[in-house]
Amino acid sequence: MRLATVGRPGGGTTAAVRHGDAWHALPAPDLSAFLRAGAPVRAGAEIPGAVPVLPLPTPAKVLCCGLNYTEHIREMGRELPSHPTLFAKFADTLTGPQDDLVLPRGLRIDWEAELAVVVGAPLHRADRATALAGIAGYTAANDVSVRDWQNRTTQWLQGKAWDGSCPVGPEVVTPDEVDPAAGLAVVCRVNGEQVQRASTGTLVFDAADLLAYVSSFTLLRPGDLVLTGTPGGVGAARDPQRFLADGDVLETSIEGIGTLRNTVRLTD
Repeated sequence: MRLATVGRPGGGTTAAVRHGDAWHALPAPDLSAFLRAGAPVRAGAEIPGAVPVLPLPTPAKVLCCGLNYTEHIREMGRELPSHPTLFAKFADTLTGPQDDLVLPRGLRIDWEAELAVVVGAPLHRADRATALAGIAGYTAANDVSVRDWQNRTTQWLQGKAWDGSCPVGPEVVTPDEVDPAAGLAVVCRVNGEQVQRASTGTLVFDAADLLAYVSSFTLLRPGDLVLTGTPGGVGAARDPQRFLADGDVLETSIEGIGTLRNTVRLTD
């Protein structure tokens, strides 16, 4: 199945399930609320003109794994980790699949295409099998990072938590349709130029590993979001370094899921 939060032509949003090219309403104002309610997926009326927006507007937790692809770990000069490198975001960082990325001028803004995992069941101290069964689906994300702020200290939060900096979507695809362990292509483009490409089959810690590990110290609930890390090719690791500029179009694609298309808008 393909799930989303869609905007209604007359205003407002609703959770929805896709059948063919049409979106059908689910009984909740958005996908966050629908997953928390735990209701079965029963398609309602078709929504003509529906457009996917931020699918998960109110997750209780957004956890991210850094340094999770071998080539990215090496380009950043790190050793392969024995445990996931984790940090948190806030719900305010999330933005929609077509929204502008509005940030101040003068920042070193970098791209980080990522597979994101959506939690579908409460997980607390879950083993791998339980964690795998608790996945509601997968979506695309870009952990857009403000590198100069990230590198001010050894703690990454201040470079990762800028409001409206992390596009997510456009759809949440259930595990019966996509299997990251089999290898999904993760691709990032800037103004049409490919800057990242990798396979989710090369993740150091896969989706089930991450959910099980995170659930060992904090309860995960339906609608929570876990980003799995970015592959090699980030701008900060280039020589010379390259960062996003005003008007740049950032595209993030994950095979079998869809594409985010966000324009950078820098303000004074």
